[in-house]
This record gives sequence, structure tokens and C-alpha cells, in this order.
Amino acid sequence: MKITAIRAAALTSMVAIFAGQAAAQTPAAAPATAPAAAPAAADPLSFNIGLTTNYKFRGQDQHLTRKSQIKPALQGGFDYVSPSGFYVGNWNSTVSFRDPNNNKANFEIDLYGGYKFNVGEIGVDVGALTYLYPGASKANTTELYAAGSYGPVTVKYSSTVSKGYFGLGAFNGEGRRTGYLNLALSQEVAPKITLKASIGQTMFRSVVNDAGVPDYTDYSIGAVYDFGDGLTLLGSVQGGTKKDSFLYSPNGTDVRSANRSTLLFTLSKAL
Repeated sequence: MKITAIRAAALTSMVAIFAGQAAAQTPAAAPATAPAAAPAAADPLSFNIGLTTNYKFRGQDQHLTRKSQIKPALQGGFDYVSPSGFYVGNWNSTVSFRDPNNNKANFEIDLYGGYKFNVGEIGVDVGALTYLYPGASKANTTELYAAGSYGPVTVKYSSTVSKGYFGLGAFNGEGRRTGYLNLALSQEVAPKITLKASIGQTMFRSVVNDAGVPDYTDYSIGAVYDFGDGLTLLGSVQGGTKKDSFLYSPNGTDVRSANRSTLLFTLSKAL
């Protein structure tokens, strides 16, 4: 994603992954004289579709060529999780920005795979994720990640292994080794309502900082309401710090910050 900054060179940002999980089905109770039936195993393959009023990734807008405050995006994908803990998946979203070659990206394709396991009461997740932008390949980015979860809290670290970081450093490799650390909380606070909060830090290489692109913190706080049957509604406020360093002009005259705080709503359905 190419962002025109007042003090910095072009920069870009990307997408957060929302992967829906199909709910396990419980069989009807067996007669009292019969052995209890075992719970049905969860389907390893699940699909999801969603519609959001504004797609932000790590606190930054992903529609940079639209003037309107509301920038809807259609999203969706699938996940396959094996009983052994290995998984692969895909997630997609409409976007609107330009890569360093001035090619416009209209669509994002995420491909990921990894392995989940437990170490005592800690859940561990390690894997790789590639973000692809058909027609705007200089924005393509690949990261390796590792996460640990304990109760409602998850800590995750991602490191860029591709030459560029969403267009930044795509020509000379300065995007490689960009780090991202995220702390997230997901806690049910009432029947059908789950609090969602996170804070993250994007850490560029010193050569990028020296060029005028600062590290920044992103934030998100909101709640999810579960309507049942896999249908959920997320309402949240998302944005980032260093707003004056990540500016863009959707029409060549107006100047806006990609890191501005935004109230957004996302309706998702697990299939």
C-alpha cells in the first residue's frame, strides 16, 4: 500500500485475518438404556464470509483511493484444521491502494499454514502467512509468526521474510525483518457478548526509521455479539499513533491519515 507522507517516503500496510470456525454439532440424547453417544467431531473444513464498513490492518486503512468516510469491504475465506493440529487456510478482502510501481491493488489474497499445540496450559501457534495483491506484486509480503495463548490473552510476534513489507523496501530489501508484536484479549463479558481488545507495535529497521518512517502503535477495542448459527457482529474502534507520518491523498488534494481512529462494524458468517 503506498501512503504519501509529509515527512516520510511511501509506505504501505495490510490485513488482519478473521477466520471463522464452524461450531461443533451435538447429537440428540440417546435413550436412557443405551450408552451415551460420543460428541460429533468438529468438521475440519470451515468457511467464512464477512462485510465490514472499513477494512483496517494494524491500525491502517486499506482503501486509500476512496474519499468517503465509510469504505465497505467484502471478505471471506476458509480454514482446514487437522486433528493433529496442522492447519492451512485462505482469507480474502477487497482493498484499494497502489504499490511502489503505481499499480493499483483491488484484491488481497492471504494464504497461511501452521501448527497448533499445547505446552501445559499454554496454547502455541507457529506458522507462515503470505499476503498477495494481484496486479500489484510489489506489495506482496510474507511473514513468519509465533503466538502463545493463556486463558483469554494471546501474544503474537510476526517477522517479515520477504524483500518488501507491503511495498516498503520492495526494491532493495529494506522491508525484510520488519517486526510486529501484538497483545490481544478476548473475554466473554455477558451471554453472547465477547470483549475484544488489542494493542500492537510495528517495528521497522533503523534504515527505514532514518528515512523518516517511524515505528508506531496500533490499537483496537470493541465487542462481538453472537447471534447464533455462526453469525456475529463486531463493533470496534481501530487506529494507530504517529498519524501525521502516515498520510495519503485519495483525490490528489485532500490529505488524510491512514492511522486515524475509526469506528467500524463487521458482520461475519461461519459456514
